[in-house]
Amino acid sequence: MADTARDALSAAAVRHQTWLGLGVVVLAAALAWGATSISSDAGYAGVGPNFLPWVVSGLLGLCGLWLVWEARSGGFRDQDELDGADRGDWPAFAWVTAGILLNALLLTKIGFILSCSLCFVLAVRGFKTSEGRLDLSPRAWITDTLIGMAIAAPVYWMFTKALAISLPGLTQTGWL
Repeated sequence: MADTARDALSAAAVRHQTWLGLGVVVLAAALAWGATSISSDAGYAGVGPNFLPWVVSGLLGLCGLWLVWEARSGGFRDQDELDGADRGDWPAFAWVTAGILLNALLLTKIGFILSCSLCFVLAVRGFKTSEGRLDLSPRAWITDTLIGMAIAAPVYWMFTKALAISLPGLTQTGWL
């Protein structure tokens, strides 16, 4: 009886793994379809702006087909045992989700640096919550805000000054 249950579990695992591989193939096809709407006019290097999306969708499609082959030829091999929690950590998820949504909402209102710093601060709260180490003291908020700004500011300056890609800023100077 135990062998029958194990075989049924194996069949279910193979079916789920096959669906995963097929999902990756569908995602690759959707990316390829999106790449058809991008201009193919060759640029400075002789390739157009649609080159990289085609490469990514092609490689993703190959990975999806490989996943399907792996699933159908015995299942994914050498998988580690699951070591995560049995359930999701909803408070941690809420902190991280709030950070991402507020970043998207406030990006054009308070600028890239401040909105990304806020996202960082809230994501840190989520990760610390998941570890059971949530610290809501003012010192923790200030420290994480300064770290977030120390990460976001060079990224902002790199994009706006070095790459000439405009990002929403707080001022018109281009430095904040």
